[in-house]
Amino acid sequence: MPPGSHFKSLGEQPSILEDEPQSHAGLAQACRIFRGILTVSLALPSSSPATIRCASVLTVQMYSEHQPLMAHPDLQSQHDKPHVEKEKDPVQIAEPTNLQRARSRFLKGVSYFSGDMEVFGKWMEKQFFLLQLLDWVLRGAAQVMFVNNPLSGLIIFAGLILQNYWWALNGFVGTLFATISALILQQNRGAIAAGLYGYNGILVGLLMAVFSNAGDWYWWLLLPNIFMSMMCPIVSSALASINSRWDLPVFTLPFNILVCVHMVATGHYNHHFSQVLIQPLSELPNITWADIDVPKLFMSVPVGIGQVYGCDNPWTGGIFIISLFISSPITCAHAVLGSAVGMVSGLALAAPFGNIYFGLWGYNCVLACIAIGGMFYALTWQVHLLAITCAFFCAYLGSAIANIMSRFGLPACTWPFCLSALTFLLITTGTNKIFKLPLAKVTYPEKNLRFFWKLKKQEKLERKQREEETDRDRERDRVCFSV
Repeated sequence: MPPGSHFKSLGEQPSILEDEPQSHAGLAQACRIFRGILTVSLALPSSSPATIRCASVLTVQMYSEHQPLMAHPDLQSQHDKPHVEKEKDPVQIAEPTNLQRARSRFLKGVSYFSGDMEVFGKWMEKQFFLLQLLDWVLRGAAQVMFVNNPLSGLIIFAGLILQNYWWALNGFVGTLFATISALILQQNRGAIAAGLYGYNGILVGLLMAVFSNAGDWYWWLLLPNIFMSMMCPIVSSALASINSRWDLPVFTLPFNILVCVHMVATGHYNHHFSQVLIQPLSELPNITWADIDVPKLFMSVPVGIGQVYGCDNPWTGGIFIISLFISSPITCAHAVLGSAVGMVSGLALAAPFGNIYFGLWGYNCVLACIAIGGMFYALTWQVHLLAITCAFFCAYLGSAIANIMSRFGLPACTWPFCLSALTFLLITTGTNKIFKLPLAKVTYPEKNLRFFWKLKKQEKLERKQREEETDRDRERDRVCFSV
């Protein structure tokens, strides 16, 4: 009889399981396995080697699938055996202690005004436009230091008022009109709300007032201030379309470009908008270590932080430090560290003591150290050392750029910071301890670090799952080959 007739006759036989009682579930499974093996063996020619090989593999697979049931042939079904559930004792959750409650309340309260004040930002979305605009202006003032916090911005404006009323007014006007210009151009509303279109405006307004030779309260200066501030979003958008190809920020490049354009266009000898005269060194400075003023040397650290906004008052720099600490202690620590690195670099390069006391060696290092130390890289001790290295490189580069720019009667502005930070953001490395954050995920260092930890935990879990799947595949292959 041909093999097909055997298969047909087998298929016409009544099922073994139809009359079997449910209490013999294990025996029924064994019969089903035997019938599958017999079906495959009859369907193939008896002389074919595939018959034996296929039957063997099928036997192993079906045996492994039904091994738990076959291991307990006397297992009763749920219909035959009453379903009895053991009553589990309810897990008693320990109530938090008073110390834990106080800590939770404290952290919740701190979150309302620290970081990027996310809860306050969501609340501001439902307020009227003028109040939102004020929030955007304050955030733009703080974004110079990579801080997205309106409370920090308010404190920064308080420091500017302490330094000079006229400078503070020009900074506010610059931030306001830069933000309005971004709204007119219909830029990304989220970026506007974060102050990313206002920080270049405040720098343009401040430094145009600082470098003006007309003195304070020269009201005509507000005209070029407003115009150049409104140009900031245009230059920022143009540079962002280029830097986005490498996922890089524009930093303060628009401010550098526009202030230099204004100063070159006007210059020192101008009837309306005269600039201060900047000249290169023409003689060897008289430097003796006996003349160094140690208290002023230490005060150059807060002064260097204040010089980010063009301020030379140490009390103003101290207020800026407080504003940074409120938002991010990591940012505050790297700001102080960067200013100290700039001071040490100035001493190492035999810079005039007056320039060091004035904070001119610190402000670019402050920004560079903040940018690399936890802002655009997830903070690890390797990244911390990288930030210090970037600050030293920025100090040397700042001296070189200042000597070059002074030949043209221009200040160094923040060109050293931009060039050094962009250089360190473009490096490649084989270690996973130096992780550059995607630009869309950058917030503030503490939150960036939490994102990095979460990402590493997820990668570790996925790696473990892949290893388990690989082990299962190898075990399955080993069983098949052994059979």
